[in-house]
Amino acid sequence: MAKFSRGILVTGGGTFLGDNIASALLAEGAKVSLLARPGSEDKLGPLARQTRWSTADVWSPASLRGKARNHSAVIHTVGSLSADPAQGLSYSRLNFVSARNVANMCVSDGVERMILISGASAPWISRAYIQAKRDAERYMRRLGLRATIVRAPLLYAPGRGRPLFYRAMSLLGVLPPLSWLFLNRLAPMPVDVLARGVALLAISGDQSREVYFARNLRRLIRRGPQQPLSSAEQFLPGGSGNDSPYDNLDEDLPFGWTPDA
Repeated sequence: MAKFSRGILVTGGGTFLGDNIASALLAEGAKVSLLARPGSEDKLGPLARQTRWSTADVWSPASLRGKARNHSAVIHTVGSLSADPAQGLSYSRLNFVSARNVANMCVSDGVERMILISGASAPWISRAYIQAKRDAERYMRRLGLRATIVRAPLLYAPGRGRPLFYRAMSLLGVLPPLSWLFLNRLAPMPVDVLARGVALLAISGDQSREVYFARNLRRLIRRGPQQPLSSAEQFLPGGSGNDSPYDNLDEDLPFGWTPDA
């Protein structure tokens, strides 16, 4: 933990994935900084009081300058499973360009390690989305960063309705013998489980492998300090009240925000 005493920077403050990972880090006792999109500060909720946060546009290299200084690692969560080419929002722009700019920020600000939330390839995921994520992975390696890649499956908020197909895939992904095969990489998983795994990965400095899948994160959780996943909910928007902690998050863009038109 002492190795990461300078704190960890998470991009995507005010979004579904960014907020969950930041909350999991706080629950583990880490120092957390958040990068939020300009104008989205009101979505941070309790995280605004528990983190050091600033605004930046990940599609504008100039706005990222100096944001990662004095941090031990950067966790990049911004991207999108949906594209709108008519608006100039291609998969490459949404997922590769944002990661490229953040990787360059890490280099210029002296941050050696970048954790990229990438995507696990599955039949129900756009090939163009996966290709953009793979391009981002290769770019990180070329820069010489200590790249850690988390190929996450689809994520869901526990307790919320979702299609029967994805519920079935989640169940099959954890039951033997299918869980021993490729399905454990593809099955949708709860966002709080992924967030806890990524938090432990960042704090521990584990670099036993470059690419982590869902099963690797679950192993980290089993080996790590045992505490309820719900301990992170207190930091989420709405976590201290009766509303769902996901009510104020971007439902249509679960992996982050889109660039301004």
